[in-house]
Amino acid sequence: MNSSIRSKQIIIIGAVLLLVAFLFTRDIKGLVKPTEENGKMPAGEQMAGTASTPSTAVLSIETSSIAAKNVLNKNLATDITALENSYKGAKGAEKIEVAKQLAQKWDDVEQITPSALYLEVIAQGEPSSKTWLAAGNQFMKAFESTQDSLAQPALLQKANTSYKNVLEKDANNIEAKTGLGITIVNGLGAPMQGIAMLLEVVAKEPKNVKANMNLGIFSIKSGQFDKAIPRFNTVIAIAPTPEAYFYLGTALENLGKNKEAMDAYLSSKKLAANPTLSSFIDKKVAELKNKN
Repeated sequence: MNSSIRSKQIIIIGAVLLLVAFLFTRDIKGLVKPTEENGKMPAGEQMAGTASTPSTAVLSIETSSIAAKNVLNKNLATDITALENSYKGAKGAEKIEVAKQLAQKWDDVEQITPSALYLEVIAQGEPSSKTWLAAGNQFMKAFESTQDSLAQPALLQKANTSYKNVLEKDANNIEAKTGLGITIVNGLGAPMQGIAMLLEVVAKEPKNVKANMNLGIFSIKSGQFDKAIPRFNTVIAIAPTPEAYFYLGTALENLGKNKEAMDAYLSSKKLAANPTLSSFIDKKVAELKNKN
């Protein structure tokens, strides 16, 4: 199987499992019933923790590499170590070229954090909207997939910085604006500032999958289930995923639309084809049937 396809499948399954376990455990601090239509920040509302920037000290190429190698087979780990030794001894343009190889190598073996850190090195050496966007997207992917509570704020901060660097070079970059909005709502600023950025994105691109997905999630987190439904329906019409169907089911269930919720949950189960999720959804569907 193509490594990129395998990586996407692993990320999807992992995201669904995290979704089942942690759907409402990551509170969006300071987000109190936002009004999507105007995107205004309630008076005096500010995200807790914005006064001090999350430290990135917990992240380094060395420590991330050691941790990632623990889950690789010996041959792969040896190949990467050889590349890393070349990287340490290289200078200038040669060092950047080796960093590119390492970023790709780590990505190929689904170790996202070290890949993101090398993409950051590349962006620092060859600064452009393209290189910073690649780094930001990889840091965001690492943030979404890790369960390391110490690494999460550092990864989010690096994604935030990367997206800002993109927008300094290309103020109209929709992908960077979307990513920056997501980092803000997740903890790096006033939540409604991030919501407003995402609303700007969907105003220009109504079918933007990432912006609609996150606006839907944030609507669920703030109890605005009616506003979440059209967001997830937009995503599903363009790029159906287990997560989108699961969140749609959650919104429908909270509105008492049990039949529609069951259909959404079962669609999530079918797409994910994951035993753990299937068991969870079977229990959920049985509960909803008993309510009818």
